[in-house]
Amino acid sequence: MPAEILYDNMKNVVIGRDAFGKPVFNIEFLYFARHYGFQPKLCPVYSPWTKGKVERPIDYLRERFWRGYRFESIGKTNEDVLVWLDGTANRRIHGTHHQPIDVLWKEEIPRLGPLPASDYDTSLKTFRKVYRDCQISFNANRYVVPHRAVDQKVMLKVKNRQIRIFLDQDLLASYEEPVTKRNVLGDPRFYEELRQDREQLRRKYGCSKGKATRGLLNGSLWPEVHHRPLSEYEQYAQGGVAWNN
Repeated sequence: MPAEILYDNMKNVVIGRDAFGKPVFNIEFLYFARHYGFQPKLCPVYSPWTKGKVERPIDYLRERFWRGYRFESIGKTNEDVLVWLDGTANRRIHGTHHQPIDVLWKEEIPRLGPLPASDYDTSLKTFRKVYRDCQISFNANRYVVPHRAVDQKVMLKVKNRQIRIFLDQDLLASYEEPVTKRNVLGDPRFYEELRQDREQLRRKYGCSKGKATRGLLNGSLWPEVHHRPLSEYEQYAQGGVAWNN
């Protein structure tokens, strides 16, 4: 990796200037630059003589290789452009340094930094709050996550229809995004973990709660309730007792 890379003032690199004229970089682009270990530099505004350093190589590629080229496939084009680079572009004499490109490149290689161990994650990143039913909503579908994330914000990383859901650095769940909408996707073990969480059950159905819910703490679905004989209700039906009693 080079120590510095020069960019034009495009929005996916710089989003504006502060009150002192200092550039405000796109935050995702800054993460990208830090991952690869280079310092981004910007062309001064209204200074076309520096902008040419960015645009000239693209113009050369378009005019000397692409114009008149017959496209068949990406794979074939990648093979052809490598042949063109080795045989033509990298052997030309550079207009500024007056040396062959491949000679200058060999001199520059020892000064380059190493690449990172992994590629930068180019997934779409978005945040969602986890509802109390252990679900989040994204793109008209709902996804189940572990109950420990309820009421917290989680980050979704979406790429190639794969959705990875993170709480801080922990990967909570992974799903393949369905083609249709209004689906609920979940792993049954997440709800099973909730049923086995005794501390959660104590808080929800403990002694501070009403009698009708306490039985759920020990797994009973038949909590004790007050019983009355049917004869009492007959009195109400016959009009012998006021309803407000």
